[in-house]
Amino acid sequence: MLDGLDALQALCGEDRDCRRGWEFVHAQAAAYGRPVVEGDGVDADRLRAAEERLGIALPAALREAYLLFGRRRDLTAAQDRLLTPGQLRCDAEGVLVFRVENQHCASWGVSPESDAHDDPPVLMSTGGRWMPYADRLSIALVEMVLSEAMFSADEETVDNRADLDDAARVALRAMFVRLPLPDLPLWAAPDQSPVRWFAGPDVLLREDSGTWLWVHGRTPAAVQAVRDRLPGDWLMVPEDEGDED
Repeated sequence: MLDGLDALQALCGEDRDCRRGWEFVHAQAAAYGRPVVEGDGVDADRLRAAEERLGIALPAALREAYLLFGRRRDLTAAQDRLLTPGQLRCDAEGVLVFRVENQHCASWGVSPESDAHDDPPVLMSTGGRWMPYADRLSIALVEMVLSEAMFSADEETVDNRADLDDAARVALRAMFVRLPLPDLPLWAAPDQSPVRWFAGPDVLLREDSGTWLWVHGRTPAAVQAVRDRLPGDWLMVPEDEGDED
């Protein structure tokens, strides 16, 4: 059902092995037709220069992500943005900021107390205050790849709807498999229901705050199958289908 699911389970489970997270990224990128290849990573010299400029060592999970796919904007910067090594910064509180929302309404970072850890917790800032986001950086980076790959998809292989009600949420959970990624706060509504990921035949689905649903399919037919199973006000239905009535 989902390429690399065992790797994702190993990442999110007791194994806590971020290398399995990168294995999952490779599997998903290949499954959706844009495999990660040699040359997609940032040069190690740029990371060393960033560390010298900042005066800290980058967490191993962040280094590994940059080295593997840091130059792939479709996986890192289609909507929100993984900062380039030259853009990495520490804020006034010493938090290492590594990702920003596309209109700078939110940021993601790592506490200065965590800079020596291989896979530290991640913080999120909205409205100028930092709050817990994920207990491990590798999980935040894997979720980033899923989201950015979805936002960079062709129009025919992505869709969304904003009218989830109780019945639709029940159907979503009955028809699709919840991925082992933990609940993650949505930056636009951090105090509401979290972001959750699901999978089905040739599709990934992201539920935001219990009210909004995104679908990313390998093919247009896979996306249409989700529309058929979860009927509602889908926003990107092809005109020839939407005009049938």
